[in-house]
Amino acid sequence: MVGFFDNAYRDGGTPTWDVGRPQGAVVRLAGTGLVTGSVLDAGCGTGENALHLAELGHPVLGVDFAVAAIERAVVKAADRVLPVEFRVADALDLATLERTFDTVLDVGLFHTFEDAERTRYAASLAAALRPGGRAFLLCWSDRNPFGRGPRRISRREIRATFSEGWQVEAVDPEWLDTRLPDGRIHAWLARITRIGTGT
Repeated sequence: MVGFFDNAYRDGGTPTWDVGRPQGAVVRLAGTGLVTGSVLDAGCGTGENALHLAELGHPVLGVDFAVAAIERAVVKAADRVLPVEFRVADALDLATLERTFDTVLDVGLFHTFEDAERTRYAASLAAALRPGGRAFLLCWSDRNPFGRGPRRISRREIRATFSEGWQVEAVDPEWLDTRLPDGRIHAWLARITRIGTGT
């Protein structure tokens, strides 16, 4: 899996999910004021969403396990003179960051996980998100017809993954911008709060 994503960025390649700008859904979400404080962008790719949030004044750490994507993100941050930190890291083991954040953003990561990985991912997010903090997931929706693209996700699957230690506040229809021939595709935007008082 790591090799697939890393190779997608190598030799100047541009994967279909890298649209060269922040996702419209992220811009709209940030405009609501729901994104607060420090932000972890899990599966940040080449960093456009992280960079957008940094422009709005958020301290941001972007992580991805694709080395080539992080290399590009670091160059973008330097070119734009934005203080975004980018790091190679596994989203299934965010405890290794030894930091917690007010907000976690996941754009196009959740739908890449197998069933057995989802519980581990929820626990990983909990380790990186302070109690009361919010995670925002933007993923492929089961409203898309089957064919090319990643696995389709249902609202029920999102709610089931985050049923313990979390409150799923909303799973709303959204759009995910892509380089596919159809352009943007149906997505879900989930708003999920970590509950509890401990760390």
